[in-house]
Amino acid sequence: MRIFTEPSDRPILLALRALKLGDLLVAVPALHGLRRAYPDHELVFAGPGWLAPVAALVGDIDALLPTPGLDDLLPLAPGVVDVAVNLHGNGPESRAVIDALEPRVKIVHRSPSDPEALPWLDGILERRRWARLVSAFGAPADEDDVAISVPDEEPLARGAAVIHVGAFYGSRQWPVERFAAVAAALREDGMRVMLTGGAADRERAEAVAAAVGIADEDVLAGRTDLTALAALIAAAAVVVTADTGAAHVASAYGTPSVIVFGPAPVEEWGPPAGPHIALTDASLRRGDAFADAPDPALLAVTADDVLAAARRVRRAA
Repeated sequence: MRIFTEPSDRPILLALRALKLGDLLVAVPALHGLRRAYPDHELVFAGPGWLAPVAALVGDIDALLPTPGLDDLLPLAPGVVDVAVNLHGNGPESRAVIDALEPRVKIVHRSPSDPEALPWLDGILERRRWARLVSAFGAPADEDDVAISVPDEEPLARGAAVIHVGAFYGSRQWPVERFAAVAAALREDGMRVMLTGGAADRERAEAVAAAVGIADEDVLAGRTDLTALAALIAAAAVVVTADTGAAHVASAYGTPSVIVFGPAPVEEWGPPAGPHIALTDASLRRGDAFADAPDPALLAVTADDVLAAARRVRRAA
Protein backbone atom coordinates (compact mmCIF):
# COMPACT_ATOMS: atom_id res chain seq x y z
CA MET A 1 0.00 0.00 0.00
CA ARG A 2 1.30 3.43 -0.93
CA ILE A 3 0.65 6.88 0.47
CA PHE A 4 -1.36 8.68 -2.19
CA THR A 5 0.37 11.74 -3.61
CA GLU A 6 -0.76 11.65 -7.23
CA PRO A 7 -2.98 9.47 -9.42
CA SER A 8 -1.65 6.34 -11.05
CA ASP A 9 -2.71 5.11 -14.49
CA ARG A 10 -5.67 3.22 -12.99
CA PRO A 11 -9.16 4.65 -12.43
CA ILE A 12 -9.64 5.75 -8.81
CA LEU A 13 -12.18 4.42 -6.36
CA LEU A 14 -12.03 6.62 -3.26
CA ALA A 15 -13.55 5.57 0.07
CA LEU A 16 -13.90 8.30 2.71
CA ARG A 17 -13.82 7.42 6.42
CA ALA A 18 -11.72 9.97 8.30
CA LEU A 19 -12.24 8.47 11.77
CA LYS A 20 -10.45 6.13 14.20
CA LEU A 21 -9.13 2.56 14.26
CA GLY A 22 -12.39 0.84 15.14
CA ASP A 23 -14.19 2.89 12.50
CA LEU A 24 -11.79 1.64 9.84
CA LEU A 25 -12.25 -1.96 10.93
CA VAL A 26 -16.05 -1.91 10.88
CA ALA A 27 -15.81 -0.68 7.28
CA VAL A 28 -13.66 -3.67 6.24
CA PRO A 29 -16.63 -5.75 4.96
CA ALA A 30 -17.63 -2.85 2.69
CA LEU A 31 -14.04 -2.41 1.51
CA HIS A 32 -13.84 -6.13 0.70
CA GLY A 33 -17.04 -5.81 -1.35
CA LEU A 34 -15.77 -2.75 -3.21
CA ARG A 35 -12.49 -4.49 -4.06
CA ARG A 36 -14.34 -7.43 -5.58
CA ALA A 37 -16.68 -5.18 -7.57
CA TYR A 38 -13.92 -2.89 -8.87
CA PRO A 39 -10.83 -5.08 -9.31
CA ASP A 40 -9.25 -2.79 -11.90
CA HIS A 41 -9.57 0.42 -9.86
CA GLU A 42 -7.00 1.83 -7.48
CA LEU A 43 -8.81 1.77 -4.14
CA VAL A 44 -7.78 4.91 -2.25
CA PHE A 45 -8.78 5.14 1.40
CA ALA A 46 -9.19 8.71 2.69
CA GLY A 47 -8.53 8.46 6.42
CA PRO A 48 -6.06 9.54 9.11
CA GLY A 49 -2.44 8.92 8.20
CA TRP A 50 -1.70 7.21 11.52
CA LEU A 51 -3.98 4.34 10.45
CA ALA A 52 -1.60 3.38 7.62
CA PRO A 53 -0.20 0.24 9.33
CA VAL A 54 -3.67 -1.26 9.76
CA ALA A 55 -4.98 0.03 6.43
CA ALA A 56 -2.15 -1.93 4.81
CA LEU A 57 -3.39 -5.09 6.54
CA VAL A 58 -6.88 -4.77 5.06
CA GLY A 59 -5.39 -5.99 1.80
CA ASP A 60 -7.90 -4.25 -0.46
CA ILE A 61 -6.53 -0.73 -0.04
CA ASP A 62 -4.01 0.30 -2.68
CA ALA A 63 -3.25 3.77 -1.33
CA LEU A 64 -4.00 5.90 1.70
CA LEU A 65 -4.78 9.58 1.28
CA PRO A 66 -4.02 11.11 4.72
CA THR A 67 -7.25 12.82 5.79
CA PRO A 68 -7.34 13.94 9.42
CA GLY A 69 -10.96 15.07 9.31
CA LEU A 70 -13.54 16.92 7.29
CA ASP A 71 -12.45 20.51 7.82
CA ASP A 72 -11.05 20.70 4.29
CA LEU A 73 -11.94 19.25 0.91
CA LEU A 74 -9.66 16.57 -0.49
CA PRO A 75 -6.69 17.75 -2.59
CA LEU A 76 -8.04 16.23 -5.78
CA ALA A 77 -9.33 18.05 -8.83
CA PRO A 78 -12.97 17.51 -9.82
CA GLY A 79 -13.34 14.49 -12.09
CA VAL A 80 -10.10 12.77 -11.09
CA VAL A 81 -11.98 10.22 -8.97
CA ASP A 82 -14.10 7.75 -10.94
CA VAL A 83 -16.06 6.25 -8.00
CA ALA A 84 -16.45 8.00 -4.64
CA VAL A 85 -17.86 6.21 -1.59
CA ASN A 86 -19.05 7.97 1.55
CA LEU A 87 -18.26 5.51 4.34
CA HIS A 88 -17.91 8.37 6.82
CA GLY A 89 -21.55 9.19 7.48
CA ASN A 90 -24.34 11.20 5.89
CA GLY A 91 -23.82 14.67 7.32
CA PRO A 92 -23.30 17.82 5.27
CA GLU A 93 -19.52 17.83 5.84
CA SER A 94 -18.86 14.36 4.38
CA ARG A 95 -21.39 14.91 1.59
CA ALA A 96 -19.61 18.12 0.63
CA VAL A 97 -16.26 16.30 0.42
CA ILE A 98 -17.72 13.65 -1.88
CA ASP A 99 -19.71 16.11 -4.01
CA ALA A 100 -16.63 18.29 -4.60
CA LEU A 101 -14.88 15.34 -6.27
CA GLU A 102 -17.54 15.26 -9.02
CA PRO A 103 -17.05 11.51 -9.55
CA ARG A 104 -18.70 9.52 -12.31
CA VAL A 105 -20.33 7.31 -9.64
CA LYS A 106 -21.29 8.30 -6.10
CA ILE A 107 -22.00 5.57 -3.54
CA VAL A 108 -23.80 7.52 -0.85
CA HIS A 109 -26.90 7.52 1.34
CA ARG A 110 -29.97 9.52 0.46
CA SER A 111 -29.81 13.27 0.94
CA PRO A 112 -31.36 16.38 -0.61
CA SER A 113 -28.66 16.30 -3.29
CA ASP A 114 -29.08 12.53 -3.87
CA PRO A 115 -32.82 11.91 -3.39
CA GLU A 116 -32.82 8.54 -5.15
CA ALA A 117 -30.00 6.99 -3.09
CA LEU A 118 -30.36 4.37 -0.36
CA PRO A 119 -32.10 5.73 2.76
CA TRP A 120 -30.06 6.08 5.94
CA LEU A 121 -31.24 3.86 8.82
CA ASP A 122 -30.66 4.83 12.43
CA GLY A 123 -29.77 2.26 15.07
CA ILE A 124 -28.44 -0.53 12.88
CA LEU A 125 -25.16 -2.44 13.23
CA GLU A 126 -22.38 -0.25 11.88
CA ARG A 127 -20.82 -3.04 9.81
CA ARG A 128 -24.26 -3.74 8.33
CA ARG A 129 -24.75 -0.06 7.49
CA TRP A 130 -21.74 0.07 5.17
CA ALA A 131 -22.13 -3.46 3.76
CA ARG A 132 -25.75 -2.56 2.97
CA LEU A 133 -24.70 0.67 1.24
CA VAL A 134 -22.13 -0.79 -1.12
CA SER A 135 -24.29 -3.85 -1.79
CA ALA A 136 -27.08 -1.56 -2.98
CA PHE A 137 -24.65 -0.13 -5.55
CA GLY A 138 -23.56 -3.46 -7.01
CA ALA A 139 -20.73 -4.38 -4.63
CA PRO A 140 -22.14 -7.28 -2.56
CA ALA A 141 -20.65 -7.32 0.94
CA ASP A 142 -21.03 -9.59 3.98
CA GLU A 143 -21.19 -7.69 7.28
CA ASP A 144 -19.24 -10.45 9.04
CA ASP A 145 -16.40 -10.47 6.47
CA VAL A 146 -14.08 -8.65 8.90
CA ALA A 147 -10.78 -10.51 8.45
CA ILE A 148 -7.53 -8.64 7.84
CA SER A 149 -3.98 -9.93 7.37
CA VAL A 150 -1.66 -10.72 10.26
CA PRO A 151 1.52 -8.58 10.33
CA ASP A 152 4.70 -10.26 9.18
CA GLU A 153 6.57 -9.31 12.36
CA GLU A 154 6.93 -11.70 15.29
CA PRO A 155 4.48 -10.80 18.10
CA LEU A 156 5.83 -9.64 21.44
CA ALA A 157 4.17 -12.69 23.00
CA ARG A 158 2.09 -15.67 21.96
CA GLY A 159 -0.84 -17.03 23.94
CA ALA A 160 -0.99 -14.05 26.31
CA ALA A 161 -3.98 -12.41 27.90
CA VAL A 162 -4.02 -8.91 26.41
CA ILE A 163 -5.77 -6.38 28.63
CA HIS A 164 -6.35 -3.09 26.84
CA VAL A 165 -6.77 -0.63 29.69
CA GLY A 166 -7.51 2.54 27.76
CA ALA A 167 -10.28 4.27 25.86
CA PHE A 168 -10.26 7.58 24.04
CA TYR A 169 -13.09 9.08 26.09
CA GLY A 170 -13.75 8.82 29.82
CA SER A 171 -17.21 7.43 29.09
CA ARG A 172 -15.56 4.13 28.05
CA GLN A 173 -12.91 3.87 30.77
CA TRP A 174 -13.64 0.85 32.91
CA PRO A 175 -12.17 1.32 36.42
CA VAL A 176 -8.48 0.53 36.89
CA GLU A 177 -9.10 -1.57 39.98
CA ARG A 178 -11.41 -3.86 38.00
CA PHE A 179 -8.83 -4.35 35.26
CA ALA A 180 -6.37 -5.16 38.05
CA ALA A 181 -8.69 -7.76 39.56
CA VAL A 182 -9.13 -9.46 36.19
CA ALA A 183 -5.39 -9.35 35.52
CA ALA A 184 -4.61 -10.89 38.90
CA ALA A 185 -7.06 -13.74 38.38
CA LEU A 186 -5.80 -14.51 34.87
CA ARG A 187 -2.25 -14.60 36.20
CA GLU A 188 -3.42 -17.06 38.84
CA ASP A 189 -4.79 -19.13 35.95
CA GLY A 190 -1.21 -19.32 34.67
CA MET A 191 -1.49 -16.74 31.91
CA ARG A 192 0.99 -14.06 30.95
CA VAL A 193 -0.83 -10.72 31.06
CA MET A 194 0.16 -7.90 28.70
CA LEU A 195 -1.22 -4.40 29.27
CA THR A 196 -1.86 -2.32 26.16
CA GLY A 197 -3.18 1.14 25.39
CA GLY A 198 -2.06 4.45 23.97
CA ALA A 199 0.38 6.95 25.44
CA ALA A 200 -2.46 8.62 27.34
CA ASP A 201 -3.25 5.27 28.99
CA ARG A 202 0.26 4.72 30.36
CA GLU A 203 -0.64 5.84 33.89
CA ARG A 204 -3.65 3.52 33.99
CA ALA A 205 -1.54 0.60 32.77
CA GLU A 206 1.16 1.28 35.35
CA ALA A 207 -1.46 1.38 38.10
CA VAL A 208 -2.76 -2.03 37.05
CA ALA A 209 0.78 -3.40 36.88
CA ALA A 210 1.66 -2.06 40.32
CA ALA A 211 -1.45 -3.57 41.87
CA VAL A 212 -0.84 -6.98 40.35
CA GLY A 213 2.94 -7.22 40.09
CA ILE A 214 3.19 -7.25 36.32
CA ALA A 215 6.73 -6.74 35.00
CA ASP A 216 7.49 -3.47 33.27
CA GLU A 217 8.33 -5.27 30.03
CA ASP A 218 4.70 -6.40 29.85
CA VAL A 219 3.32 -2.89 30.31
CA LEU A 220 3.05 -1.97 26.62
CA ALA A 221 0.72 1.04 26.78
CA GLY A 222 2.33 3.90 24.90
CA ARG A 223 5.23 1.73 23.77
CA THR A 224 3.88 -0.16 20.77
CA ASP A 225 2.82 0.91 17.31
CA LEU A 226 -0.29 -0.36 15.55
CA THR A 227 1.58 -3.12 13.74
CA ALA A 228 2.94 -4.54 17.01
CA LEU A 229 -0.49 -4.26 18.64
CA ALA A 230 -2.13 -6.12 15.76
CA ALA A 231 0.51 -8.87 15.85
CA LEU A 232 0.12 -9.26 19.62
CA ILE A 233 -3.69 -9.48 19.46
CA ALA A 234 -3.59 -11.93 16.54
CA ALA A 235 -1.41 -14.25 18.66
CA ALA A 236 -3.24 -13.73 21.97
CA ALA A 237 -5.26 -16.31 23.88
CA VAL A 238 -7.82 -13.72 24.98
CA VAL A 239 -8.35 -9.96 24.81
CA VAL A 240 -10.13 -7.95 27.51
CA THR A 241 -11.05 -4.40 26.58
CA ALA A 242 -13.69 -1.73 26.64
CA ASP A 243 -15.40 -0.85 23.37
CA THR A 244 -12.25 0.35 21.59
CA GLY A 245 -10.26 -0.26 18.44
CA ALA A 246 -8.54 -3.18 20.18
CA ALA A 247 -11.89 -4.97 20.34
CA HIS A 248 -12.31 -4.65 16.59
CA VAL A 249 -8.76 -5.90 16.01
CA ALA A 250 -9.64 -9.00 18.05
CA SER A 251 -12.75 -9.48 15.91
CA ALA A 252 -10.68 -9.15 12.73
CA TYR A 253 -8.46 -12.03 13.85
CA GLY A 254 -11.10 -14.17 15.56
CA THR A 255 -9.17 -13.84 18.82
CA PRO A 256 -11.36 -14.66 21.85
CA SER A 257 -12.40 -11.38 23.42
CA VAL A 258 -14.46 -9.84 26.19
CA ILE A 259 -15.70 -6.33 25.47
CA VAL A 260 -17.19 -4.02 28.11
CA PHE A 261 -19.70 -1.65 26.51
CA GLY A 262 -20.83 1.66 27.96
CA PRO A 263 -22.28 4.53 25.92
CA ALA A 264 -22.39 2.66 22.60
CA PRO A 265 -25.10 0.03 22.07
CA VAL A 266 -23.88 -3.52 21.47
CA GLU A 267 -26.47 -3.92 18.73
CA GLU A 268 -24.78 -1.12 16.77
CA TRP A 269 -21.09 -1.69 17.54
CA GLY A 270 -20.86 -5.25 18.84
CA PRO A 271 -18.58 -7.99 17.48
CA PRO A 272 -19.46 -10.52 14.76
CA ALA A 273 -20.32 -14.11 15.53
CA GLY A 274 -17.39 -15.95 17.02
CA PRO A 275 -15.46 -16.25 20.28
CA HIS A 276 -16.49 -12.81 21.52
CA ILE A 277 -18.62 -11.77 24.51
CA ALA A 278 -20.01 -8.26 24.94
CA LEU A 279 -20.97 -7.16 28.46
CA THR A 280 -23.12 -4.17 29.42
CA ASP A 281 -26.33 -3.16 31.19
CA ALA A 282 -28.33 -1.37 28.52
CA SER A 283 -31.02 -0.36 31.00
CA LEU A 284 -28.50 1.96 32.68
CA ARG A 285 -26.97 3.44 29.54
CA ARG A 286 -26.64 7.22 29.54
CA GLY A 287 -25.24 7.16 26.02
CA ASP A 288 -23.02 10.25 26.12
CA ALA A 289 -19.98 9.06 24.17
CA PHE A 290 -18.00 12.24 24.91
CA ALA A 291 -18.57 12.35 28.67
CA ASP A 292 -15.62 12.45 31.06
CA ALA A 293 -17.15 9.97 33.51
CA PRO A 294 -17.69 6.26 32.76
CA ASP A 295 -21.15 5.41 31.48
CA PRO A 296 -23.33 3.61 34.07
CA ALA A 297 -23.87 0.74 31.61
CA LEU A 298 -20.12 0.09 31.72
CA LEU A 299 -19.86 0.49 35.51
CA ALA A 300 -22.56 -2.14 35.93
CA VAL A 301 -20.11 -4.76 34.62
CA THR A 302 -18.06 -6.22 37.47
CA ALA A 303 -14.60 -7.77 37.46
CA ASP A 304 -16.21 -11.12 38.23
CA ASP A 305 -18.44 -10.73 35.17
CA VAL A 306 -15.44 -10.11 32.93
CA LEU A 307 -13.34 -12.87 34.43
CA ALA A 308 -16.12 -15.44 34.03
CA ALA A 309 -16.63 -14.34 30.43
CA ALA A 310 -12.89 -14.51 29.69
CA ARG A 311 -12.68 -18.05 30.99
CA ARG A 312 -15.82 -19.04 29.09
CA VAL A 313 -14.76 -17.57 25.77
CA ARG A 314 -11.35 -19.25 25.98
CA ARG A 315 -12.98 -22.64 26.54
CA ALA A 316 -15.32 -22.06 23.60
CA ALA A 317 -12.58 -21.03 21.18
